[in-house]
Amino acid sequence: MDKYKIDLPFIAEELVNKEEENSAFLQFITLQPGAALDDIVHALNREVSAAINCTACGNCCSTLVVNITRQEIDGLAVYLDMPVAAVKEQYIEESLAGACFINSVPCHFFADKKCTIYEGRFTECRDFPHLHKPGFKERLPGTMLHYGSCPIIYNVVEELKLKLGFRE
Repeated sequence: MDKYKIDLPFIAEELVNKEEENSAFLQFITLQPGAALDDIVHALNREVSAAINCTACGNCCSTLVVNITRQEIDGLAVYLDMPVAAVKEQYIEESLAGACFINSVPCHFFADKKCTIYEGRFTECRDFPHLHKPGFKERLPGTMLHYGSCPIIYNVVEELKLKLGFRE
């Protein structure tokens, strides 16, 4: 039996089943020292990410809005060999505040559980689920939004509970 859970319906159900536990865990995390917590999360992320092939899942690509920079729009135009104006018209939405994002969920570039622009994918896509970054403690509420949809996040959080001796 595999050490980590990757069954998306199971993980989605766990979001509901562990709602109170996870709420208590969020409070528990506020008492942990940030730098030490980052070290633990980074190590767990390396371990879990090595065991779970996120490209076999792609749930993030089919459920999340992808924010992109203006430079990435230019890069996408080059990658697709299209004029920037055509790329913006076909694939990009811009908020009133000027933020840019892919205008479709699932992402236009996600087909057959694969990213069709994988080598040219956006920074936000490359970095998801952001568990390798510093500041986990501050980002945990946002990370927990994806607890029920990302096997890597789910497993890192569950392993972190064990590692820290968390009990509801």
